[in-house]
Amino acid sequence: MKHDKKTSNPLPMSKKEMQQRGWDTLDIIIVTGDAYVDHPSFGAALIGRLLEARGFRVGIIAQPAHDKPEEFKELGKPELFFAATAGNMDSMVSNYTPSLKPRKRDMYSPGGTPGMRPDRATIVYSNRIHQAYPDTPIVIAGVEASLRRLAQYDFQSGKVRKSILADAPADLLIYGMGETQTEEIARRLQAGEDIKQIKDLPGTVWKTPVKTWKEELKGMDYIELESYATVSEEKEAFARNYKTLWQQQNPGRGKILVQPHPKTIIVQNPPAKPLETQNLDEVYELPYTRQKHPSYKEDIPAIEPVRFSLTTHRGCFGACSFCAIAHHQGRMVNSRSIESLLREAKTLTKMKDFKGNINGVGGPTANMYSMECPQWKSKGVCTDKFCLYPEVCPSMNTDHSKNMELLNRLEQIPGVKKVFITYGVRYDLALTQPEYLEMICRKHISGRLAVAPEHYSKKVTDSMRKPGRDVFEKFVEMYSAINKKLGKEQYLQTYLMSGHPGCGLKEMIETAEYIRDNKLYSEQVQDFTPTPMTASTCMYHTGIDPFTGKNIEVATSRRDKKIQRTILHYRDKRNRKYILEALKKADRMDLVGNSWKCLISGKNGMWESKKK
Repeated sequence: MKHDKKTSNPLPMSKKEMQQRGWDTLDIIIVTGDAYVDHPSFGAALIGRLLEARGFRVGIIAQPAHDKPEEFKELGKPELFFAATAGNMDSMVSNYTPSLKPRKRDMYSPGGTPGMRPDRATIVYSNRIHQAYPDTPIVIAGVEASLRRLAQYDFQSGKVRKSILADAPADLLIYGMGETQTEEIARRLQAGEDIKQIKDLPGTVWKTPVKTWKEELKGMDYIELESYATVSEEKEAFARNYKTLWQQQNPGRGKILVQPHPKTIIVQNPPAKPLETQNLDEVYELPYTRQKHPSYKEDIPAIEPVRFSLTTHRGCFGACSFCAIAHHQGRMVNSRSIESLLREAKTLTKMKDFKGNINGVGGPTANMYSMECPQWKSKGVCTDKFCLYPEVCPSMNTDHSKNMELLNRLEQIPGVKKVFITYGVRYDLALTQPEYLEMICRKHISGRLAVAPEHYSKKVTDSMRKPGRDVFEKFVEMYSAINKKLGKEQYLQTYLMSGHPGCGLKEMIETAEYIRDNKLYSEQVQDFTPTPMTASTCMYHTGIDPFTGKNIEVATSRRDKKIQRTILHYRDKRNRKYILEALKKADRMDLVGNSWKCLISGKNGMWESKKK
């Protein structure tokens, strides 16, 4: 698709910028909790640019002060609708640490300044828009809306909250990536349709009165979920609902889901089909400036890791329990064409700050590019099993050859010196094709490759739906052998998680001992944080594994979670008292003393192993 060069200017954020385009009014105004960066990794920019390419006049209100109603009137009243989003992250995850303390830095705000977006930003923005323009349609979208579309456990309040659509004065909710739905809504409203009548669009959620919903859905194929009132009181019902939601998260075969709420009925239509390659190419090749909006004097930290990176695909069939990608991007991987990625890479080489290095090539998982299951197009994803757990499904195409071709061709572009893949490699997939691992070890990492075993206890990796440490050990062996063959001294950076459901003191100590014995000590330990619409969050809240229906051990108190984390940081002297407490509780005082196997000394200091 050819684009007018004029559209290379960023979308307007002021009346003056509207006038420069010759616009008196806008068709759609996007209100976002992020600063406006005109880059495809920022959702507001991506959706805005797509709507612009379709001929709609689009403006951005970024990080408005929620206590200043006039800021929501900055661009006037849109002809079609307002679109409200908290931004690229859930506002509560963005605003608070795992220990529920306010974050000191917001990567999506100018200068990293915290406090630029309100808590529960989607609801707050919707209320302010409704106050300013009561008769204008409001559509909510983005990660926060998508993952809070039904009754969900909220870690910050410790309660089950209603669907965000039940709390916000919005007309329609878009879940998933949203391009198809947003464009269709814009076209139908432009044609004169009432937004309250748009109830048949896949990938959307709508609400209807309690008294009339059964008549309205008569003849439709739907599943009635346990009500908000029930799941907020009964944890077994919450777990059953989650399993049903998981099973119906299937484009093409998923059913309508209905969840009664006290004052309204929430109706989720089946998921939208992912974009095909041609459409995905178009979205990422729109004329982004790839820069922050010129009105910002300070840098936006979130742009730095992705400024010179390429998004090759969407979706992830890994379906780890703690990850919400399956409910947002989906489990079906949809990839861009090599030709499109080469064109985007050539665009990077023309940027004045480009130094010759493309610092990331991938998607949610770097090496899933071009992979697919033969049944996806006809049946969608499996609802009764996982693609990579307990082992890689033999039906899955795990061929890395197109990925390897892409990397080779990117390197041949004039101006490109290096193409790096330093994170996001799924090592169980890499094991299926040693040639891929050898290739990235030879040319595409710089001394270090980051992988995420997450844990070394089988009980815990089973609850995560991740491969166990036996698979990790095979990968380490292969990685070491390849680097030895290449004559390179390169390392693995491992990421671990503490406090995940299924993990008790025994499992944390087991992992600490494995780290000790295999010289895998890492500072990269993340404390599990319950986030909306993940299986792990369901386990955390209910104490039930929704896939098996069995009870599962959960550390919920702040102290228990802190103790689990400190066990993996046993070298830090500040953690001694917590580790000692844990070892006493676990009856593992054999790990206190001065022998090589001890995690801490018997005195007021840490025991350090002697180099052999």
